[in-house]
Amino acid sequence: MNESGPSGVLAKALAVLQAFTVDDTTLGFAELQRRTVFPKGTLHRVLGDLVAAKLLDRVDGRYRLSGLVFELGMRASVERGLLEVATPFMEDLYVRTHELVHLGVREGSEVVYVAKMGGHQQAASPSRLGGRMPLHSTALGKVLLAHAPDDVREAVLRGPKERRAPRTITNVDVLARQLADVATTGVAFEYEESAVGIVCVASGIFGPAGELLGAVSVTGPVHRFQPNRHAAAVRAAAAGISVTLGRRAELRRH
Repeated sequence: MNESGPSGVLAKALAVLQAFTVDDTTLGFAELQRRTVFPKGTLHRVLGDLVAAKLLDRVDGRYRLSGLVFELGMRASVERGLLEVATPFMEDLYVRTHELVHLGVREGSEVVYVAKMGGHQQAASPSRLGGRMPLHSTALGKVLLAHAPDDVREAVLRGPKERRAPRTITNVDVLARQLADVATTGVAFEYEESAVGIVCVASGIFGPAGELLGAVSVTGPVHRFQPNRHAAAVRAAAAGISVTLGRRAELRRH
């Protein structure tokens, strides 16, 4: 790659933007340099370009992602359309369960949380809006993994799996059996696998051509939430979202 050409400039800008996380939304120069490993002069130039392009804001000598980044993200057609359709179904699930409702999509070997809906006294879930979790450690992730391309599924099954909690499933055979069950039942469960005290049930959302677009879930504390009791409701919500997406696609064709 020619580091002085467009590809090199774009790669550097992307590295800076990706240095920000859901938890670290404002960063100083020193921390950005530590995360990007760029020379000071290079980082100064990239930061200046990003501020000039209004992709970063500089406030009191520190940097944060700008409102333009959020606006561009909301234009992502698949996630935006999915969120618009899913929101009323998620609201129904929340009213029914009074527990935390998630909407997630797969990116590589992780689930990305697109939406999160709950009240003031919700389970202390490790999920963050816009954040990521390993596919194997969440109910959402298991649904996405069960319907992922074969190479993705095999890479997760055979590769190293982070143990997020004492009950995280890292055994290949156990995880494979659970993924097979997802294909049969249409739902996936999590029992304190992403964090101690958290249980969850999820189901997949499919596009008009039968492709998996995402998944919806309900999460609650283990002492009061029984995922199996709400499996039918979550599966019905996911099916409702899928049907509505199909109708939208049909209307657009005409």
